[in-house]
Amino acid sequence: MVHRNTGRTNRTALTALGALVLTGLPAAAAAEPPAPAPASAAQTLGADRPSAGLLRALQRDLRLTGAQARARLVNEAEAGTRAGRIQNALGKHFAGAWVGGATSTDLTIATTDAAGVAAIEADGARAKVVRNALRDLAAVKAKLDAAAAGGSLDTPVRYVDVRTNRVTVQATSGAAADRLITAAGVDRGLVEVKVSADRPRALHDVRGGDAYYIDDKARCSVGFSVTKDAKQGFASAGHCGKAGAKTTGFNKVAQGTFEASVFPGKDMSWVSVNSEWTATPAVKGEGETNVQVTGSVEALVGAAICRSGSTTGWHCGTIEQHGTSVQYAEGTIEGVTRTTVCAEPGDSGGSYVSGTQAQGVTSGGSGDCTSGGTTFHQPINPLLTEYGLTLKTATGGGTPGPQDGPQDGPSGSWRAGSVYGTGTRVTYDGATYACLQTHQAQGAWQPALTPALWQRV
Repeated sequence: MVHRNTGRTNRTALTALGALVLTGLPAAAAAEPPAPAPASAAQTLGADRPSAGLLRALQRDLRLTGAQARARLVNEAEAGTRAGRIQNALGKHFAGAWVGGATSTDLTIATTDAAGVAAIEADGARAKVVRNALRDLAAVKAKLDAAAAGGSLDTPVRYVDVRTNRVTVQATSGAAADRLITAAGVDRGLVEVKVSADRPRALHDVRGGDAYYIDDKARCSVGFSVTKDAKQGFASAGHCGKAGAKTTGFNKVAQGTFEASVFPGKDMSWVSVNSEWTATPAVKGEGETNVQVTGSVEALVGAAICRSGSTTGWHCGTIEQHGTSVQYAEGTIEGVTRTTVCAEPGDSGGSYVSGTQAQGVTSGGSGDCTSGGTTFHQPINPLLTEYGLTLKTATGGGTPGPQDGPQDGPSGSWRAGSVYGTGTRVTYDGATYACLQTHQAQGAWQPALTPALWQRV
């Protein structure tokens, strides 16, 4: 664990849907003015309007040209919608999705049922038939997590790798991994072992990425601006401070109070700010420019992602895995996302964004921004759900409603401010819709208007 820094500051997999276009229209419909075309996924998520700073960072860290960086952001936004449609169609046979290629033109969908290949390929994605469904691998990982609880730091990282269709255990030695696998009682053939000396640690340390100070002793970084009823504030990492701790801003002016904090188990917190501070949808990007956050749609494995922090500034990389478990000296953190973005002490709590979509807040990692490293972030959507918060966005956000997590069946009427997972079903204006991508519902993102996020069923 890194100690707190006290120094420097639309296509579809179901081809039959095409039959719904311009069939069975009454004669009177011809006189009606045409309805506006639905926005593409890239337009809905703001991926077609990236900031200059974001593009420069992607070019630098992922070695892309400007045109490639722009194309990648658009392709990743569209791929998320396509993957969501196919995931809902495959159901229990779904085994993961990821993007590849310099501009993320390659979308791969894994399935345990060869009968699903035709639908996948009809959508222009690559199909990969595998042995293990995603839900089955998640169950194996859960057993490994349980066996590792309170144990040695010799097996600090565990995750489902959708690209290999196995569960990966990062361990300091093969023997340490074998002990964990034996204790968990799982099939050794489902586990890949990666031996590494790296030991991730928490990166201790109202614009995302700006510094803030806890009880005038430690420094962390702001994650994302949020609201709760009449309160304004920001989300950050749980290990940055306990509930009741006082904060001052980057300018050492009195700022706010930790309203809630969880660490370990999860690594999340939120701070309410006083009337001297105003929550904004901005994240500090390259060269002090602002990246405007427009939502919290979760990006796919392989997608580009950038991080802002008060020690190292703005750096980019790619998403390696979601749902990772990582063991710090203080305990295990579950459900974090593993990335190739670097970070250092003081960056903790800072913002991760893909395009203009909030992804999470910095938890910890290994390495540094000189030699490179691996980092883990606490996803933002579970944090919003945990505390009933609404993300501050450039599109205005939504009114907080019941926090609906992923479900297989109907979960009630759609509500702005609710967090929905892929596959969750809601009703809106008398129709039923299935969620395509995990996100917090914004006021302008009603299901009927956002085919990038919702599919009518």
